[in-house]
Amino acid sequence: SYLATTKYFHGDLAARNCLVGENLLVKVSDFGLSDDIYQRGYKRIAPEKKRPVKWYSPEANIDGVCSTKGDVWSFGIVLWEIYTLGGIPFAGMPAVEVVNRTKAGYRMPQPEGCPMDIYKVMAECWQESPQQDQTFLRLNTR
Repeated sequence: SYLATTKYFHGDLAARNCLVGENLLVKVSDFGLSDDIYQRGYKRIAPEKKRPVKWYSPEANIDGVCSTKGDVWSFGIVLWEIYTLGGIPFAGMPAVEVVNRTKAGYRMPQPEGCPMDIYKVMAECWQESPQQDQTFLRLNTR
């Protein structure tokens, strides 16, 4: 939620970029795709630019519109990765299929052993329309 308060878009929020330190303090790393979105509230990514499709929201993949709300979508994927002990999101699905299916409303199923309360948080992160998107601030108050 800190990045969102500073109007910063991370752009590559994934378990591989979360470092766990002393006292289980998690630090986010790899800011190669990040950007300051203070002025407009979003960043537009050119269609030809490589991106982590399986971690991006449908609007980021389709329209190239990236914002902190897209980072919230990615956070839902990170939770899924944690509860599958490092599972690959949308395993076996080509990138084009991931884009088409998530746009059509498909969401990954609840991981085995994942509490319903946590899966509900994932589902909130994966809301379809930007108006319904969860924010880090609201997630933080749950």
